[in-house]
Formats: sequence, structure tokens, C-alpha cells
Amino acid sequence: MKDFGTEQGGRFFRERALIATPPRAVIGLEAEFNLLINGRRRRPEKVFGDPSRLVRRRMIPRTGKSFQSPAGGAIYFDTGVIEVATPIVELERGCCYRATRLLWEQIRYLRGELDHWGKRHGGNCRLQGFSTHYNFSFPHARKSKLRNATKLAYLLAHILPVPVILLATNRQSSAVGVRPRRTRLEVTADFTPDPALMLATCAFIAGAIETILRWEDFGLRQLNPNEIPRIAPFRLRKHSSRRGWRITADSLGQNPFTSDINAPLWKLRDGRMLSLRAIAAEILTPFRRRIRQVSDSNTLEHITAVFAGDARSLLDFQERPETYDDVGRAIDWGRRTRRWSRSKYEKVIHQVIAREPMRIGQKRYRVDRMNGWYQVDFREVGTRRRRTFNLDELVQLSAAKKRALSASTKRKPVRKRGA
Repeated sequence: MKDFGTEQGGRFFRERALIATPPRAVIGLEAEFNLLINGRRRRPEKVFGDPSRLVRRRMIPRTGKSFQSPAGGAIYFDTGVIEVATPIVELERGCCYRATRLLWEQIRYLRGELDHWGKRHGGNCRLQGFSTHYNFSFPHARKSKLRNATKLAYLLAHILPVPVILLATNRQSSAVGVRPRRTRLEVTADFTPDPALMLATCAFIAGAIETILRWEDFGLRQLNPNEIPRIAPFRLRKHSSRRGWRITADSLGQNPFTSDINAPLWKLRDGRMLSLRAIAAEILTPFRRRIRQVSDSNTLEHITAVFAGDARSLLDFQERPETYDDVGRAIDWGRRTRRWSRSKYEKVIHQVIAREPMRIGQKRYRVDRMNGWYQVDFREVGTRRRRTFNLDELVQLSAAKKRALSASTKRKPVRKRGA
């Protein structure tokens, strides 16, 4: 996922990014997949050229080389993988479910287009999981010398790895990372083929970030007062791409992805020996309240159950799930998941995708392209003049239209007077 404000580099777009950033906290998810055709890995750009030659429906172009998928998010080919990303979702109660649902809707739609292409060309197409990225905007208003995205990312790199390893990874995973970006934070992990575990991962990260943003500063000295256990040794590695840090198989003295997650193998700085599950359960404690606030009690119970050993982690299995190598063929949300309605941003994005004309006064506009994640470029019908609206403006226009329609239906007809 590119920056929330814009997708292109250069001074002009960096300045625009500051202007085009949503005024509220938002989240977004993205997933990367290897493309397998008849069992062989293929580069999607070599096979299809660009996403518009894979997806049958006409798509709205985005800034850069990506397109707005008919399912609501973005699709693009990135250095040999297919990447799908959700639109931004307002950070509020239910946001983690909404973002996870949106991502799996993109996956399901992509799966259908690949199946259709495979039938036409006599090929068996599979999506093999590669990675999932959890993105959270960083509030500029809270920024200071001791409270910035880089310091927050470094602190999170000391807090998130063990819980994320249990919730999101499998026996063949290799790293969990945190990257500070201009307008957001990005947590990277292996792709999780289980929607309920992906939701749990998203909720834990969101709850942790929302809690830490209320701390006085983002220094490591905050770990002890909040009773967050620390494994020794603990060696952060440089992230494989861009800035940031990650925990790898050799960061903790032994491989956390292949070790017994129930055995007390991990020495802490206070001298105790605990299992990964016990460590994750202790890390969870200061974040429980915010996790419940951004998700719900069912998701918090699922996280608690995984850490207690009462619900399965993918690390409970000796092999990586078969669904990892054929993603989207069957999608099982499980029974723990509560259904949430669409957010305001989601609703206007779907209106944009439907290419519904928009009237303002005497002027009519049609969508031209997505301009980053927060803005949409329209063209005036007739003059073709461009006008840009952000999502909050579109939400307000949609609400005003509904009020006008409601008022017109409630207005009583005037009775005619007799002659």
C-alpha cells in the first residue's frame, strides 16, 4: 500500500500527501501473492501485462500503475507478485472486521477473475500466499521529538513480534516486521490464510497502537512500567525493504517459528522461563481495553484463547496450511466473527466504483480516477474540467442527497382549492 495521501514520489506529490491525508485515524490492509499457473510460478506482469487485462470489468485507474478493483480496493502487480489492497477504513469500533472483510472481498474477486482466465486459456491458476501488511495512519497532531513514527515503530518492534507470530504466522514463516512511513506505520507478516486469525492480528495491532499513542513518549523505558516481558537475547534486524526493523528466525536465540510454542523455552530479562503463549498473554494485558474498543469482545476472546492454548494458532500444526498455496478457493470466517455494517468511507467508495454521476447545483460530474487513497478526481460533464473531492467531502455530499430525498418524500401534497 502506498502512502495514504498519494502514490507517486517527487516534491510536488510529497507536499500534496500532507494536504490529502485524512483528518482522522484510518487503517488499511494489503496482501501479496505469488501467481502459480499449472504449478509453475509466473510473473503476473509477464502473463497479463497489467491488471486491466486480467479483470473483465472496466476499472477506474489510480495514480501510478494500479487500478481500483470492482470489489472496492486496489489491485496492482509489484515486482513479480499480485498485490491487492483495501481502501482506507475509519479507525473506529468494527474497523478491523471491516478492513479484513474488504481484503478477503478483493481476494475472492481476484480468485474469480483468475478462474475465468484459466478456463479461457487452459490453465490452472493458483494464488500462493506471500505477505500481509497492516497499515495504520500516524496522527500528525501528536507528533513531537519523543513521539514520532520512527520511535513508535521501534517500540512496536519490541512489543508486537511474539503476539503476531502466534496469530499470523506458520511453521515456514521467517519474519515479522515494523516499518515507519511518512504518514503511517506498517506491520509486515506472512500471509494468514485464516480470516479469523487475520482479524485477530489486525485487532491486536490496532489496539496496541491506540494504547501506546496515549503513552507519554515512545521510548523503550515504557516497557517495564507497563509490565511487558522482554526476551533475552533480542536482536532486531534491518527490514528487508525500506526503513524499519524485523524479528527473524535467529533474532531470539532460537527459531520461534519452528519451536514448541507451549514449552517454557524463552528466558526473559527478569530471569523467568516462559513459553511463547505465556509471553503473548502477558503482553496482551495492557492492550485489552483498546482491542475491545476497535473490534469487539468476540475478537478479544479469540485472541485470549489463542494465547491460552484454547484456540488454534497456525503454529500448532507441523505443516503450513494447504490453503496457503491456493488462497481464496474457500473462505471460512468461523463462528466467532460478528458482522459489521459498511463504514461511511466504504459506502462512498462503492458509489465511486459504480460510476454514479454526481450533481452539485447545475453541474454533473463523473469519476475520472482515484487520486491516492483519500481523493477522487471527477470530470464535469460537458466541459471535462477536473474537480477533486476527498472522501469526507463525498460522505457529506451523499448525506445531503439522502436528506433532500427524505425531505421530498415526506412533503405532503398541497390540496387544490375548489373553483
